[in-house]
Amino acid sequence: MQSATALLRGNLPAEPNSFIGRERDLAELARLLGDVRALTLSGPGGIGKTRLAIRLARHVIADGAGTSEETEAAEVSGAPGARGARGDLDEAWLVELADWHGQTAQHVAATIGVREEPGVPLAQTLAEALRSRHMLLILDTCEHQVGDCATLVQVLLARCPWLRIVATSREPLRVRGETVWRVPPLELPPEGADGAGLDTHEAVRLFAARAAGARPGFVLTEDNLAPVARLCRTLDGIPLGIELAAARVRALSVEQIADRLRGRFQLLDSGDRTAPLRQQTLRATVDWSYELLDEPEQVLLRRLAVFSGWNLDMAEQVCSDTVSSAGSIPADAVIGLLISLIDKSLVVLDGEAAGDARYRLLDTIREYAAERLAAAGEQSQLALRHRDFILALVEDTTRGMFNRGAPSWPVRRATFRRGIAEYGNFRIALATSLAHAHAEEGLRLCTGLRNMWVPHGDAREAAIWFDRFGTQESEVSPRVRGRALACRAEIAFDLQDYDTLVRSAEDSLALSRAHDDDFTVPAALRVLGQAAARVGRLGDAAAYLDEAITAAEMSGNDWESGITLAVRAAIAVRQGKLKSAQRAYEAALEVLSDNNHWGIATVEYGMGTLARARGDDEMAMRYFEDAVEIFRELDAWPEIARCQAGIGWIAIAGGELDLAQESLAESLRLNQMCGQRLGIARGLEAFAALAVARQQPEQAAQLAGAACQLRDSLGLPTGVGPKVEQVLEFTRERLSAATAAALFAEGREMTVEDATRYALGPQPPLPMPASRGAEALGATGWADQARPDTVGGPRHDEGAVRRAPSLLTPREHEIVLLITQGLSNREIADELVISPATAARHVANILAKLGFTSRTQVASWATRHEARD
Repeated sequence: MQSATALLRGNLPAEPNSFIGRERDLAELARLLGDVRALTLSGPGGIGKTRLAIRLARHVIADGAGTSEETEAAEVSGAPGARGARGDLDEAWLVELADWHGQTAQHVAATIGVREEPGVPLAQTLAEALRSRHMLLILDTCEHQVGDCATLVQVLLARCPWLRIVATSREPLRVRGETVWRVPPLELPPEGADGAGLDTHEAVRLFAARAAGARPGFVLTEDNLAPVARLCRTLDGIPLGIELAAARVRALSVEQIADRLRGRFQLLDSGDRTAPLRQQTLRATVDWSYELLDEPEQVLLRRLAVFSGWNLDMAEQVCSDTVSSAGSIPADAVIGLLISLIDKSLVVLDGEAAGDARYRLLDTIREYAAERLAAAGEQSQLALRHRDFILALVEDTTRGMFNRGAPSWPVRRATFRRGIAEYGNFRIALATSLAHAHAEEGLRLCTGLRNMWVPHGDAREAAIWFDRFGTQESEVSPRVRGRALACRAEIAFDLQDYDTLVRSAEDSLALSRAHDDDFTVPAALRVLGQAAARVGRLGDAAAYLDEAITAAEMSGNDWESGITLAVRAAIAVRQGKLKSAQRAYEAALEVLSDNNHWGIATVEYGMGTLARARGDDEMAMRYFEDAVEIFRELDAWPEIARCQAGIGWIAIAGGELDLAQESLAESLRLNQMCGQRLGIARGLEAFAALAVARQQPEQAAQLAGAACQLRDSLGLPTGVGPKVEQVLEFTRERLSAATAAALFAEGREMTVEDATRYALGPQPPLPMPASRGAEALGATGWADQARPDTVGGPRHDEGAVRRAPSLLTPREHEIVLLITQGLSNREIADELVISPATAARHVANILAKLGFTSRTQVASWATRHEARD
């Protein structure tokens, strides 16, 4: 199966049709991206900003797709200049902001897969996660929250040296270092030009391509070429206007289209002249296209503005009428009208989700349709129809996801993925409920969405919506409020907000018990138990959980029963009650066996940790592998990382060092991509243990130091933990106490990205067979924290171990290369985005390690090594 990290290369959508023209624009923009890191494509609606940004991303990522062996080696060392000006980008992400009204950082993080860290500003976590990634980030449609976008862009550019940002906006972001590139219209034939050469101009080529799509067989001829050129000039070369006009060749000749448009544009002379000319032109074109529609087509188009995207069933349910009247649309007419709007380039086919075709409106068309909907007096009615449909969808999904028996897991998984496709509609429905002060419907939506928010790391967004509705002064039934409070407590647990957790859970318990809602009681009790366990009150935790299990069994809440049994088992492991833990896990697996597989995977991961604590690594490996397969089906990256880490530790203990390298590498990369710095620290500890198994004491000590430094920076308990102490004991035996301490200190000086790159770099040949490497870890190997760790094995004299040819860190290798280019400390600092003092300290360390006294000696040494390599 493809690794998770192979899938995390971006999310650029498929292009709906051929990209015509803008060759010179693309070349200029690609060149610009080699020189600037913030590029804003600015211009009016319909000019093609989004399409150009996506095409540009594909262009520059394709340029950097192939790397030679030399480039790969340079990337491992982090050498500046190893990649080309544009070839340094290896992933591109599109963040669509048109329907987003929260913090920009929150939406960017959710799109990329970065999880919020408790107690850390999300922008900081995001910056740390992106710091070492060679990414192109597209922020699309920034104009409605340009200030928040600008703030985030400034933070990311300051902290992520390899990141480039392309924004699309009707106005500049106005941040330092921004280059604003105003997207021009497509190239037009000169006024009065005719005959040969007209068909080479971009606007004419676009019209011809789209007209051929609307009417197969359409070609440019001597008869229609000049009218097409005049029409494109009338439309000012605006791509959306040209596409709308070309879609009409199915029913009208080019001359007829041009005549009708000229009549429409004559109205500009007597209309509002305050808007820029191109905006007036586009508005007139969209007006004209709309007025050519039949009345049912007009009605459907304006009603579709309530969606961020939709499938056929959604359009039939929300946009049709049950009572026949003038202007009404029966449900069975929707598909024909939808096809007609697609043919006229007013609706875009937008791929598939869960086996259903998806559709959307371009932003400019959607804005126009929303204006028409408001003018027709239907806006509130359709918004509530949309909200009610989404609410029913969410609640049906929740009921089908967490019961025993039917539907099957593949159906549930498809339903879950369908839910992910509707995130934009969820937010619209929540906003509608908020605007109408419908707190009950809003809390029902939040409760249903909890199981989509949490697995995808959107706990902060969930908390915001719960709190918005929770503070509204409107009538809410006790059952709805009680269930919402229990869910709010779960969200607080994920955010480590224990005051809110206890308050919400206790209020939920009181409401649920007072109104006989036995189904909600177990969840509130479970969360109170989890909170008690997290702060070390294991006795209280066990009592809460035992009560929750009894309540779940009495109410028939199988999901809560299984999950709570799993939590109870995890606490039993911490208490050293391994037999009790085994029984609880087995009971949980039995209850969840024909339920949601997410729960099964969670239990299997727990059983894997228990098996390791009992010394049964073979069974632990089996559980971790089974769990990771389910988590892959759900794109649950942090959970995959935890399973792969477990597999890696077992592989180290068993001497399967290639498997350990592969598993730990995926785990570390995923934690890095998700911004989970505690996971990164644990990953560096694991790689330090792998270096011990490979008999590489220098690398082991440095990685151990980097792991400790990262833990300290997170405010975790300071000091050297048992795993790191075992690594240091090994390095002291193989080297010396002074050398081990020096290397450990150097590791603490590494940045997170340097340490991660160092851990993931190519491994030198093993100095002994893999079995001997495993022996160096002792018979029991490296185990989970629930099992004592010891490092034993044969000892060697210090001189018997071949030292690495260089003790330089990856960052120091970068600086050596810059020294060979003659750069001063200040120039090195500017190049690497560090302070001159830090650069000077690195240079001093390099001189000390290599035993040199001058930069010339360093340059000479580097040249010799480069020639030898």
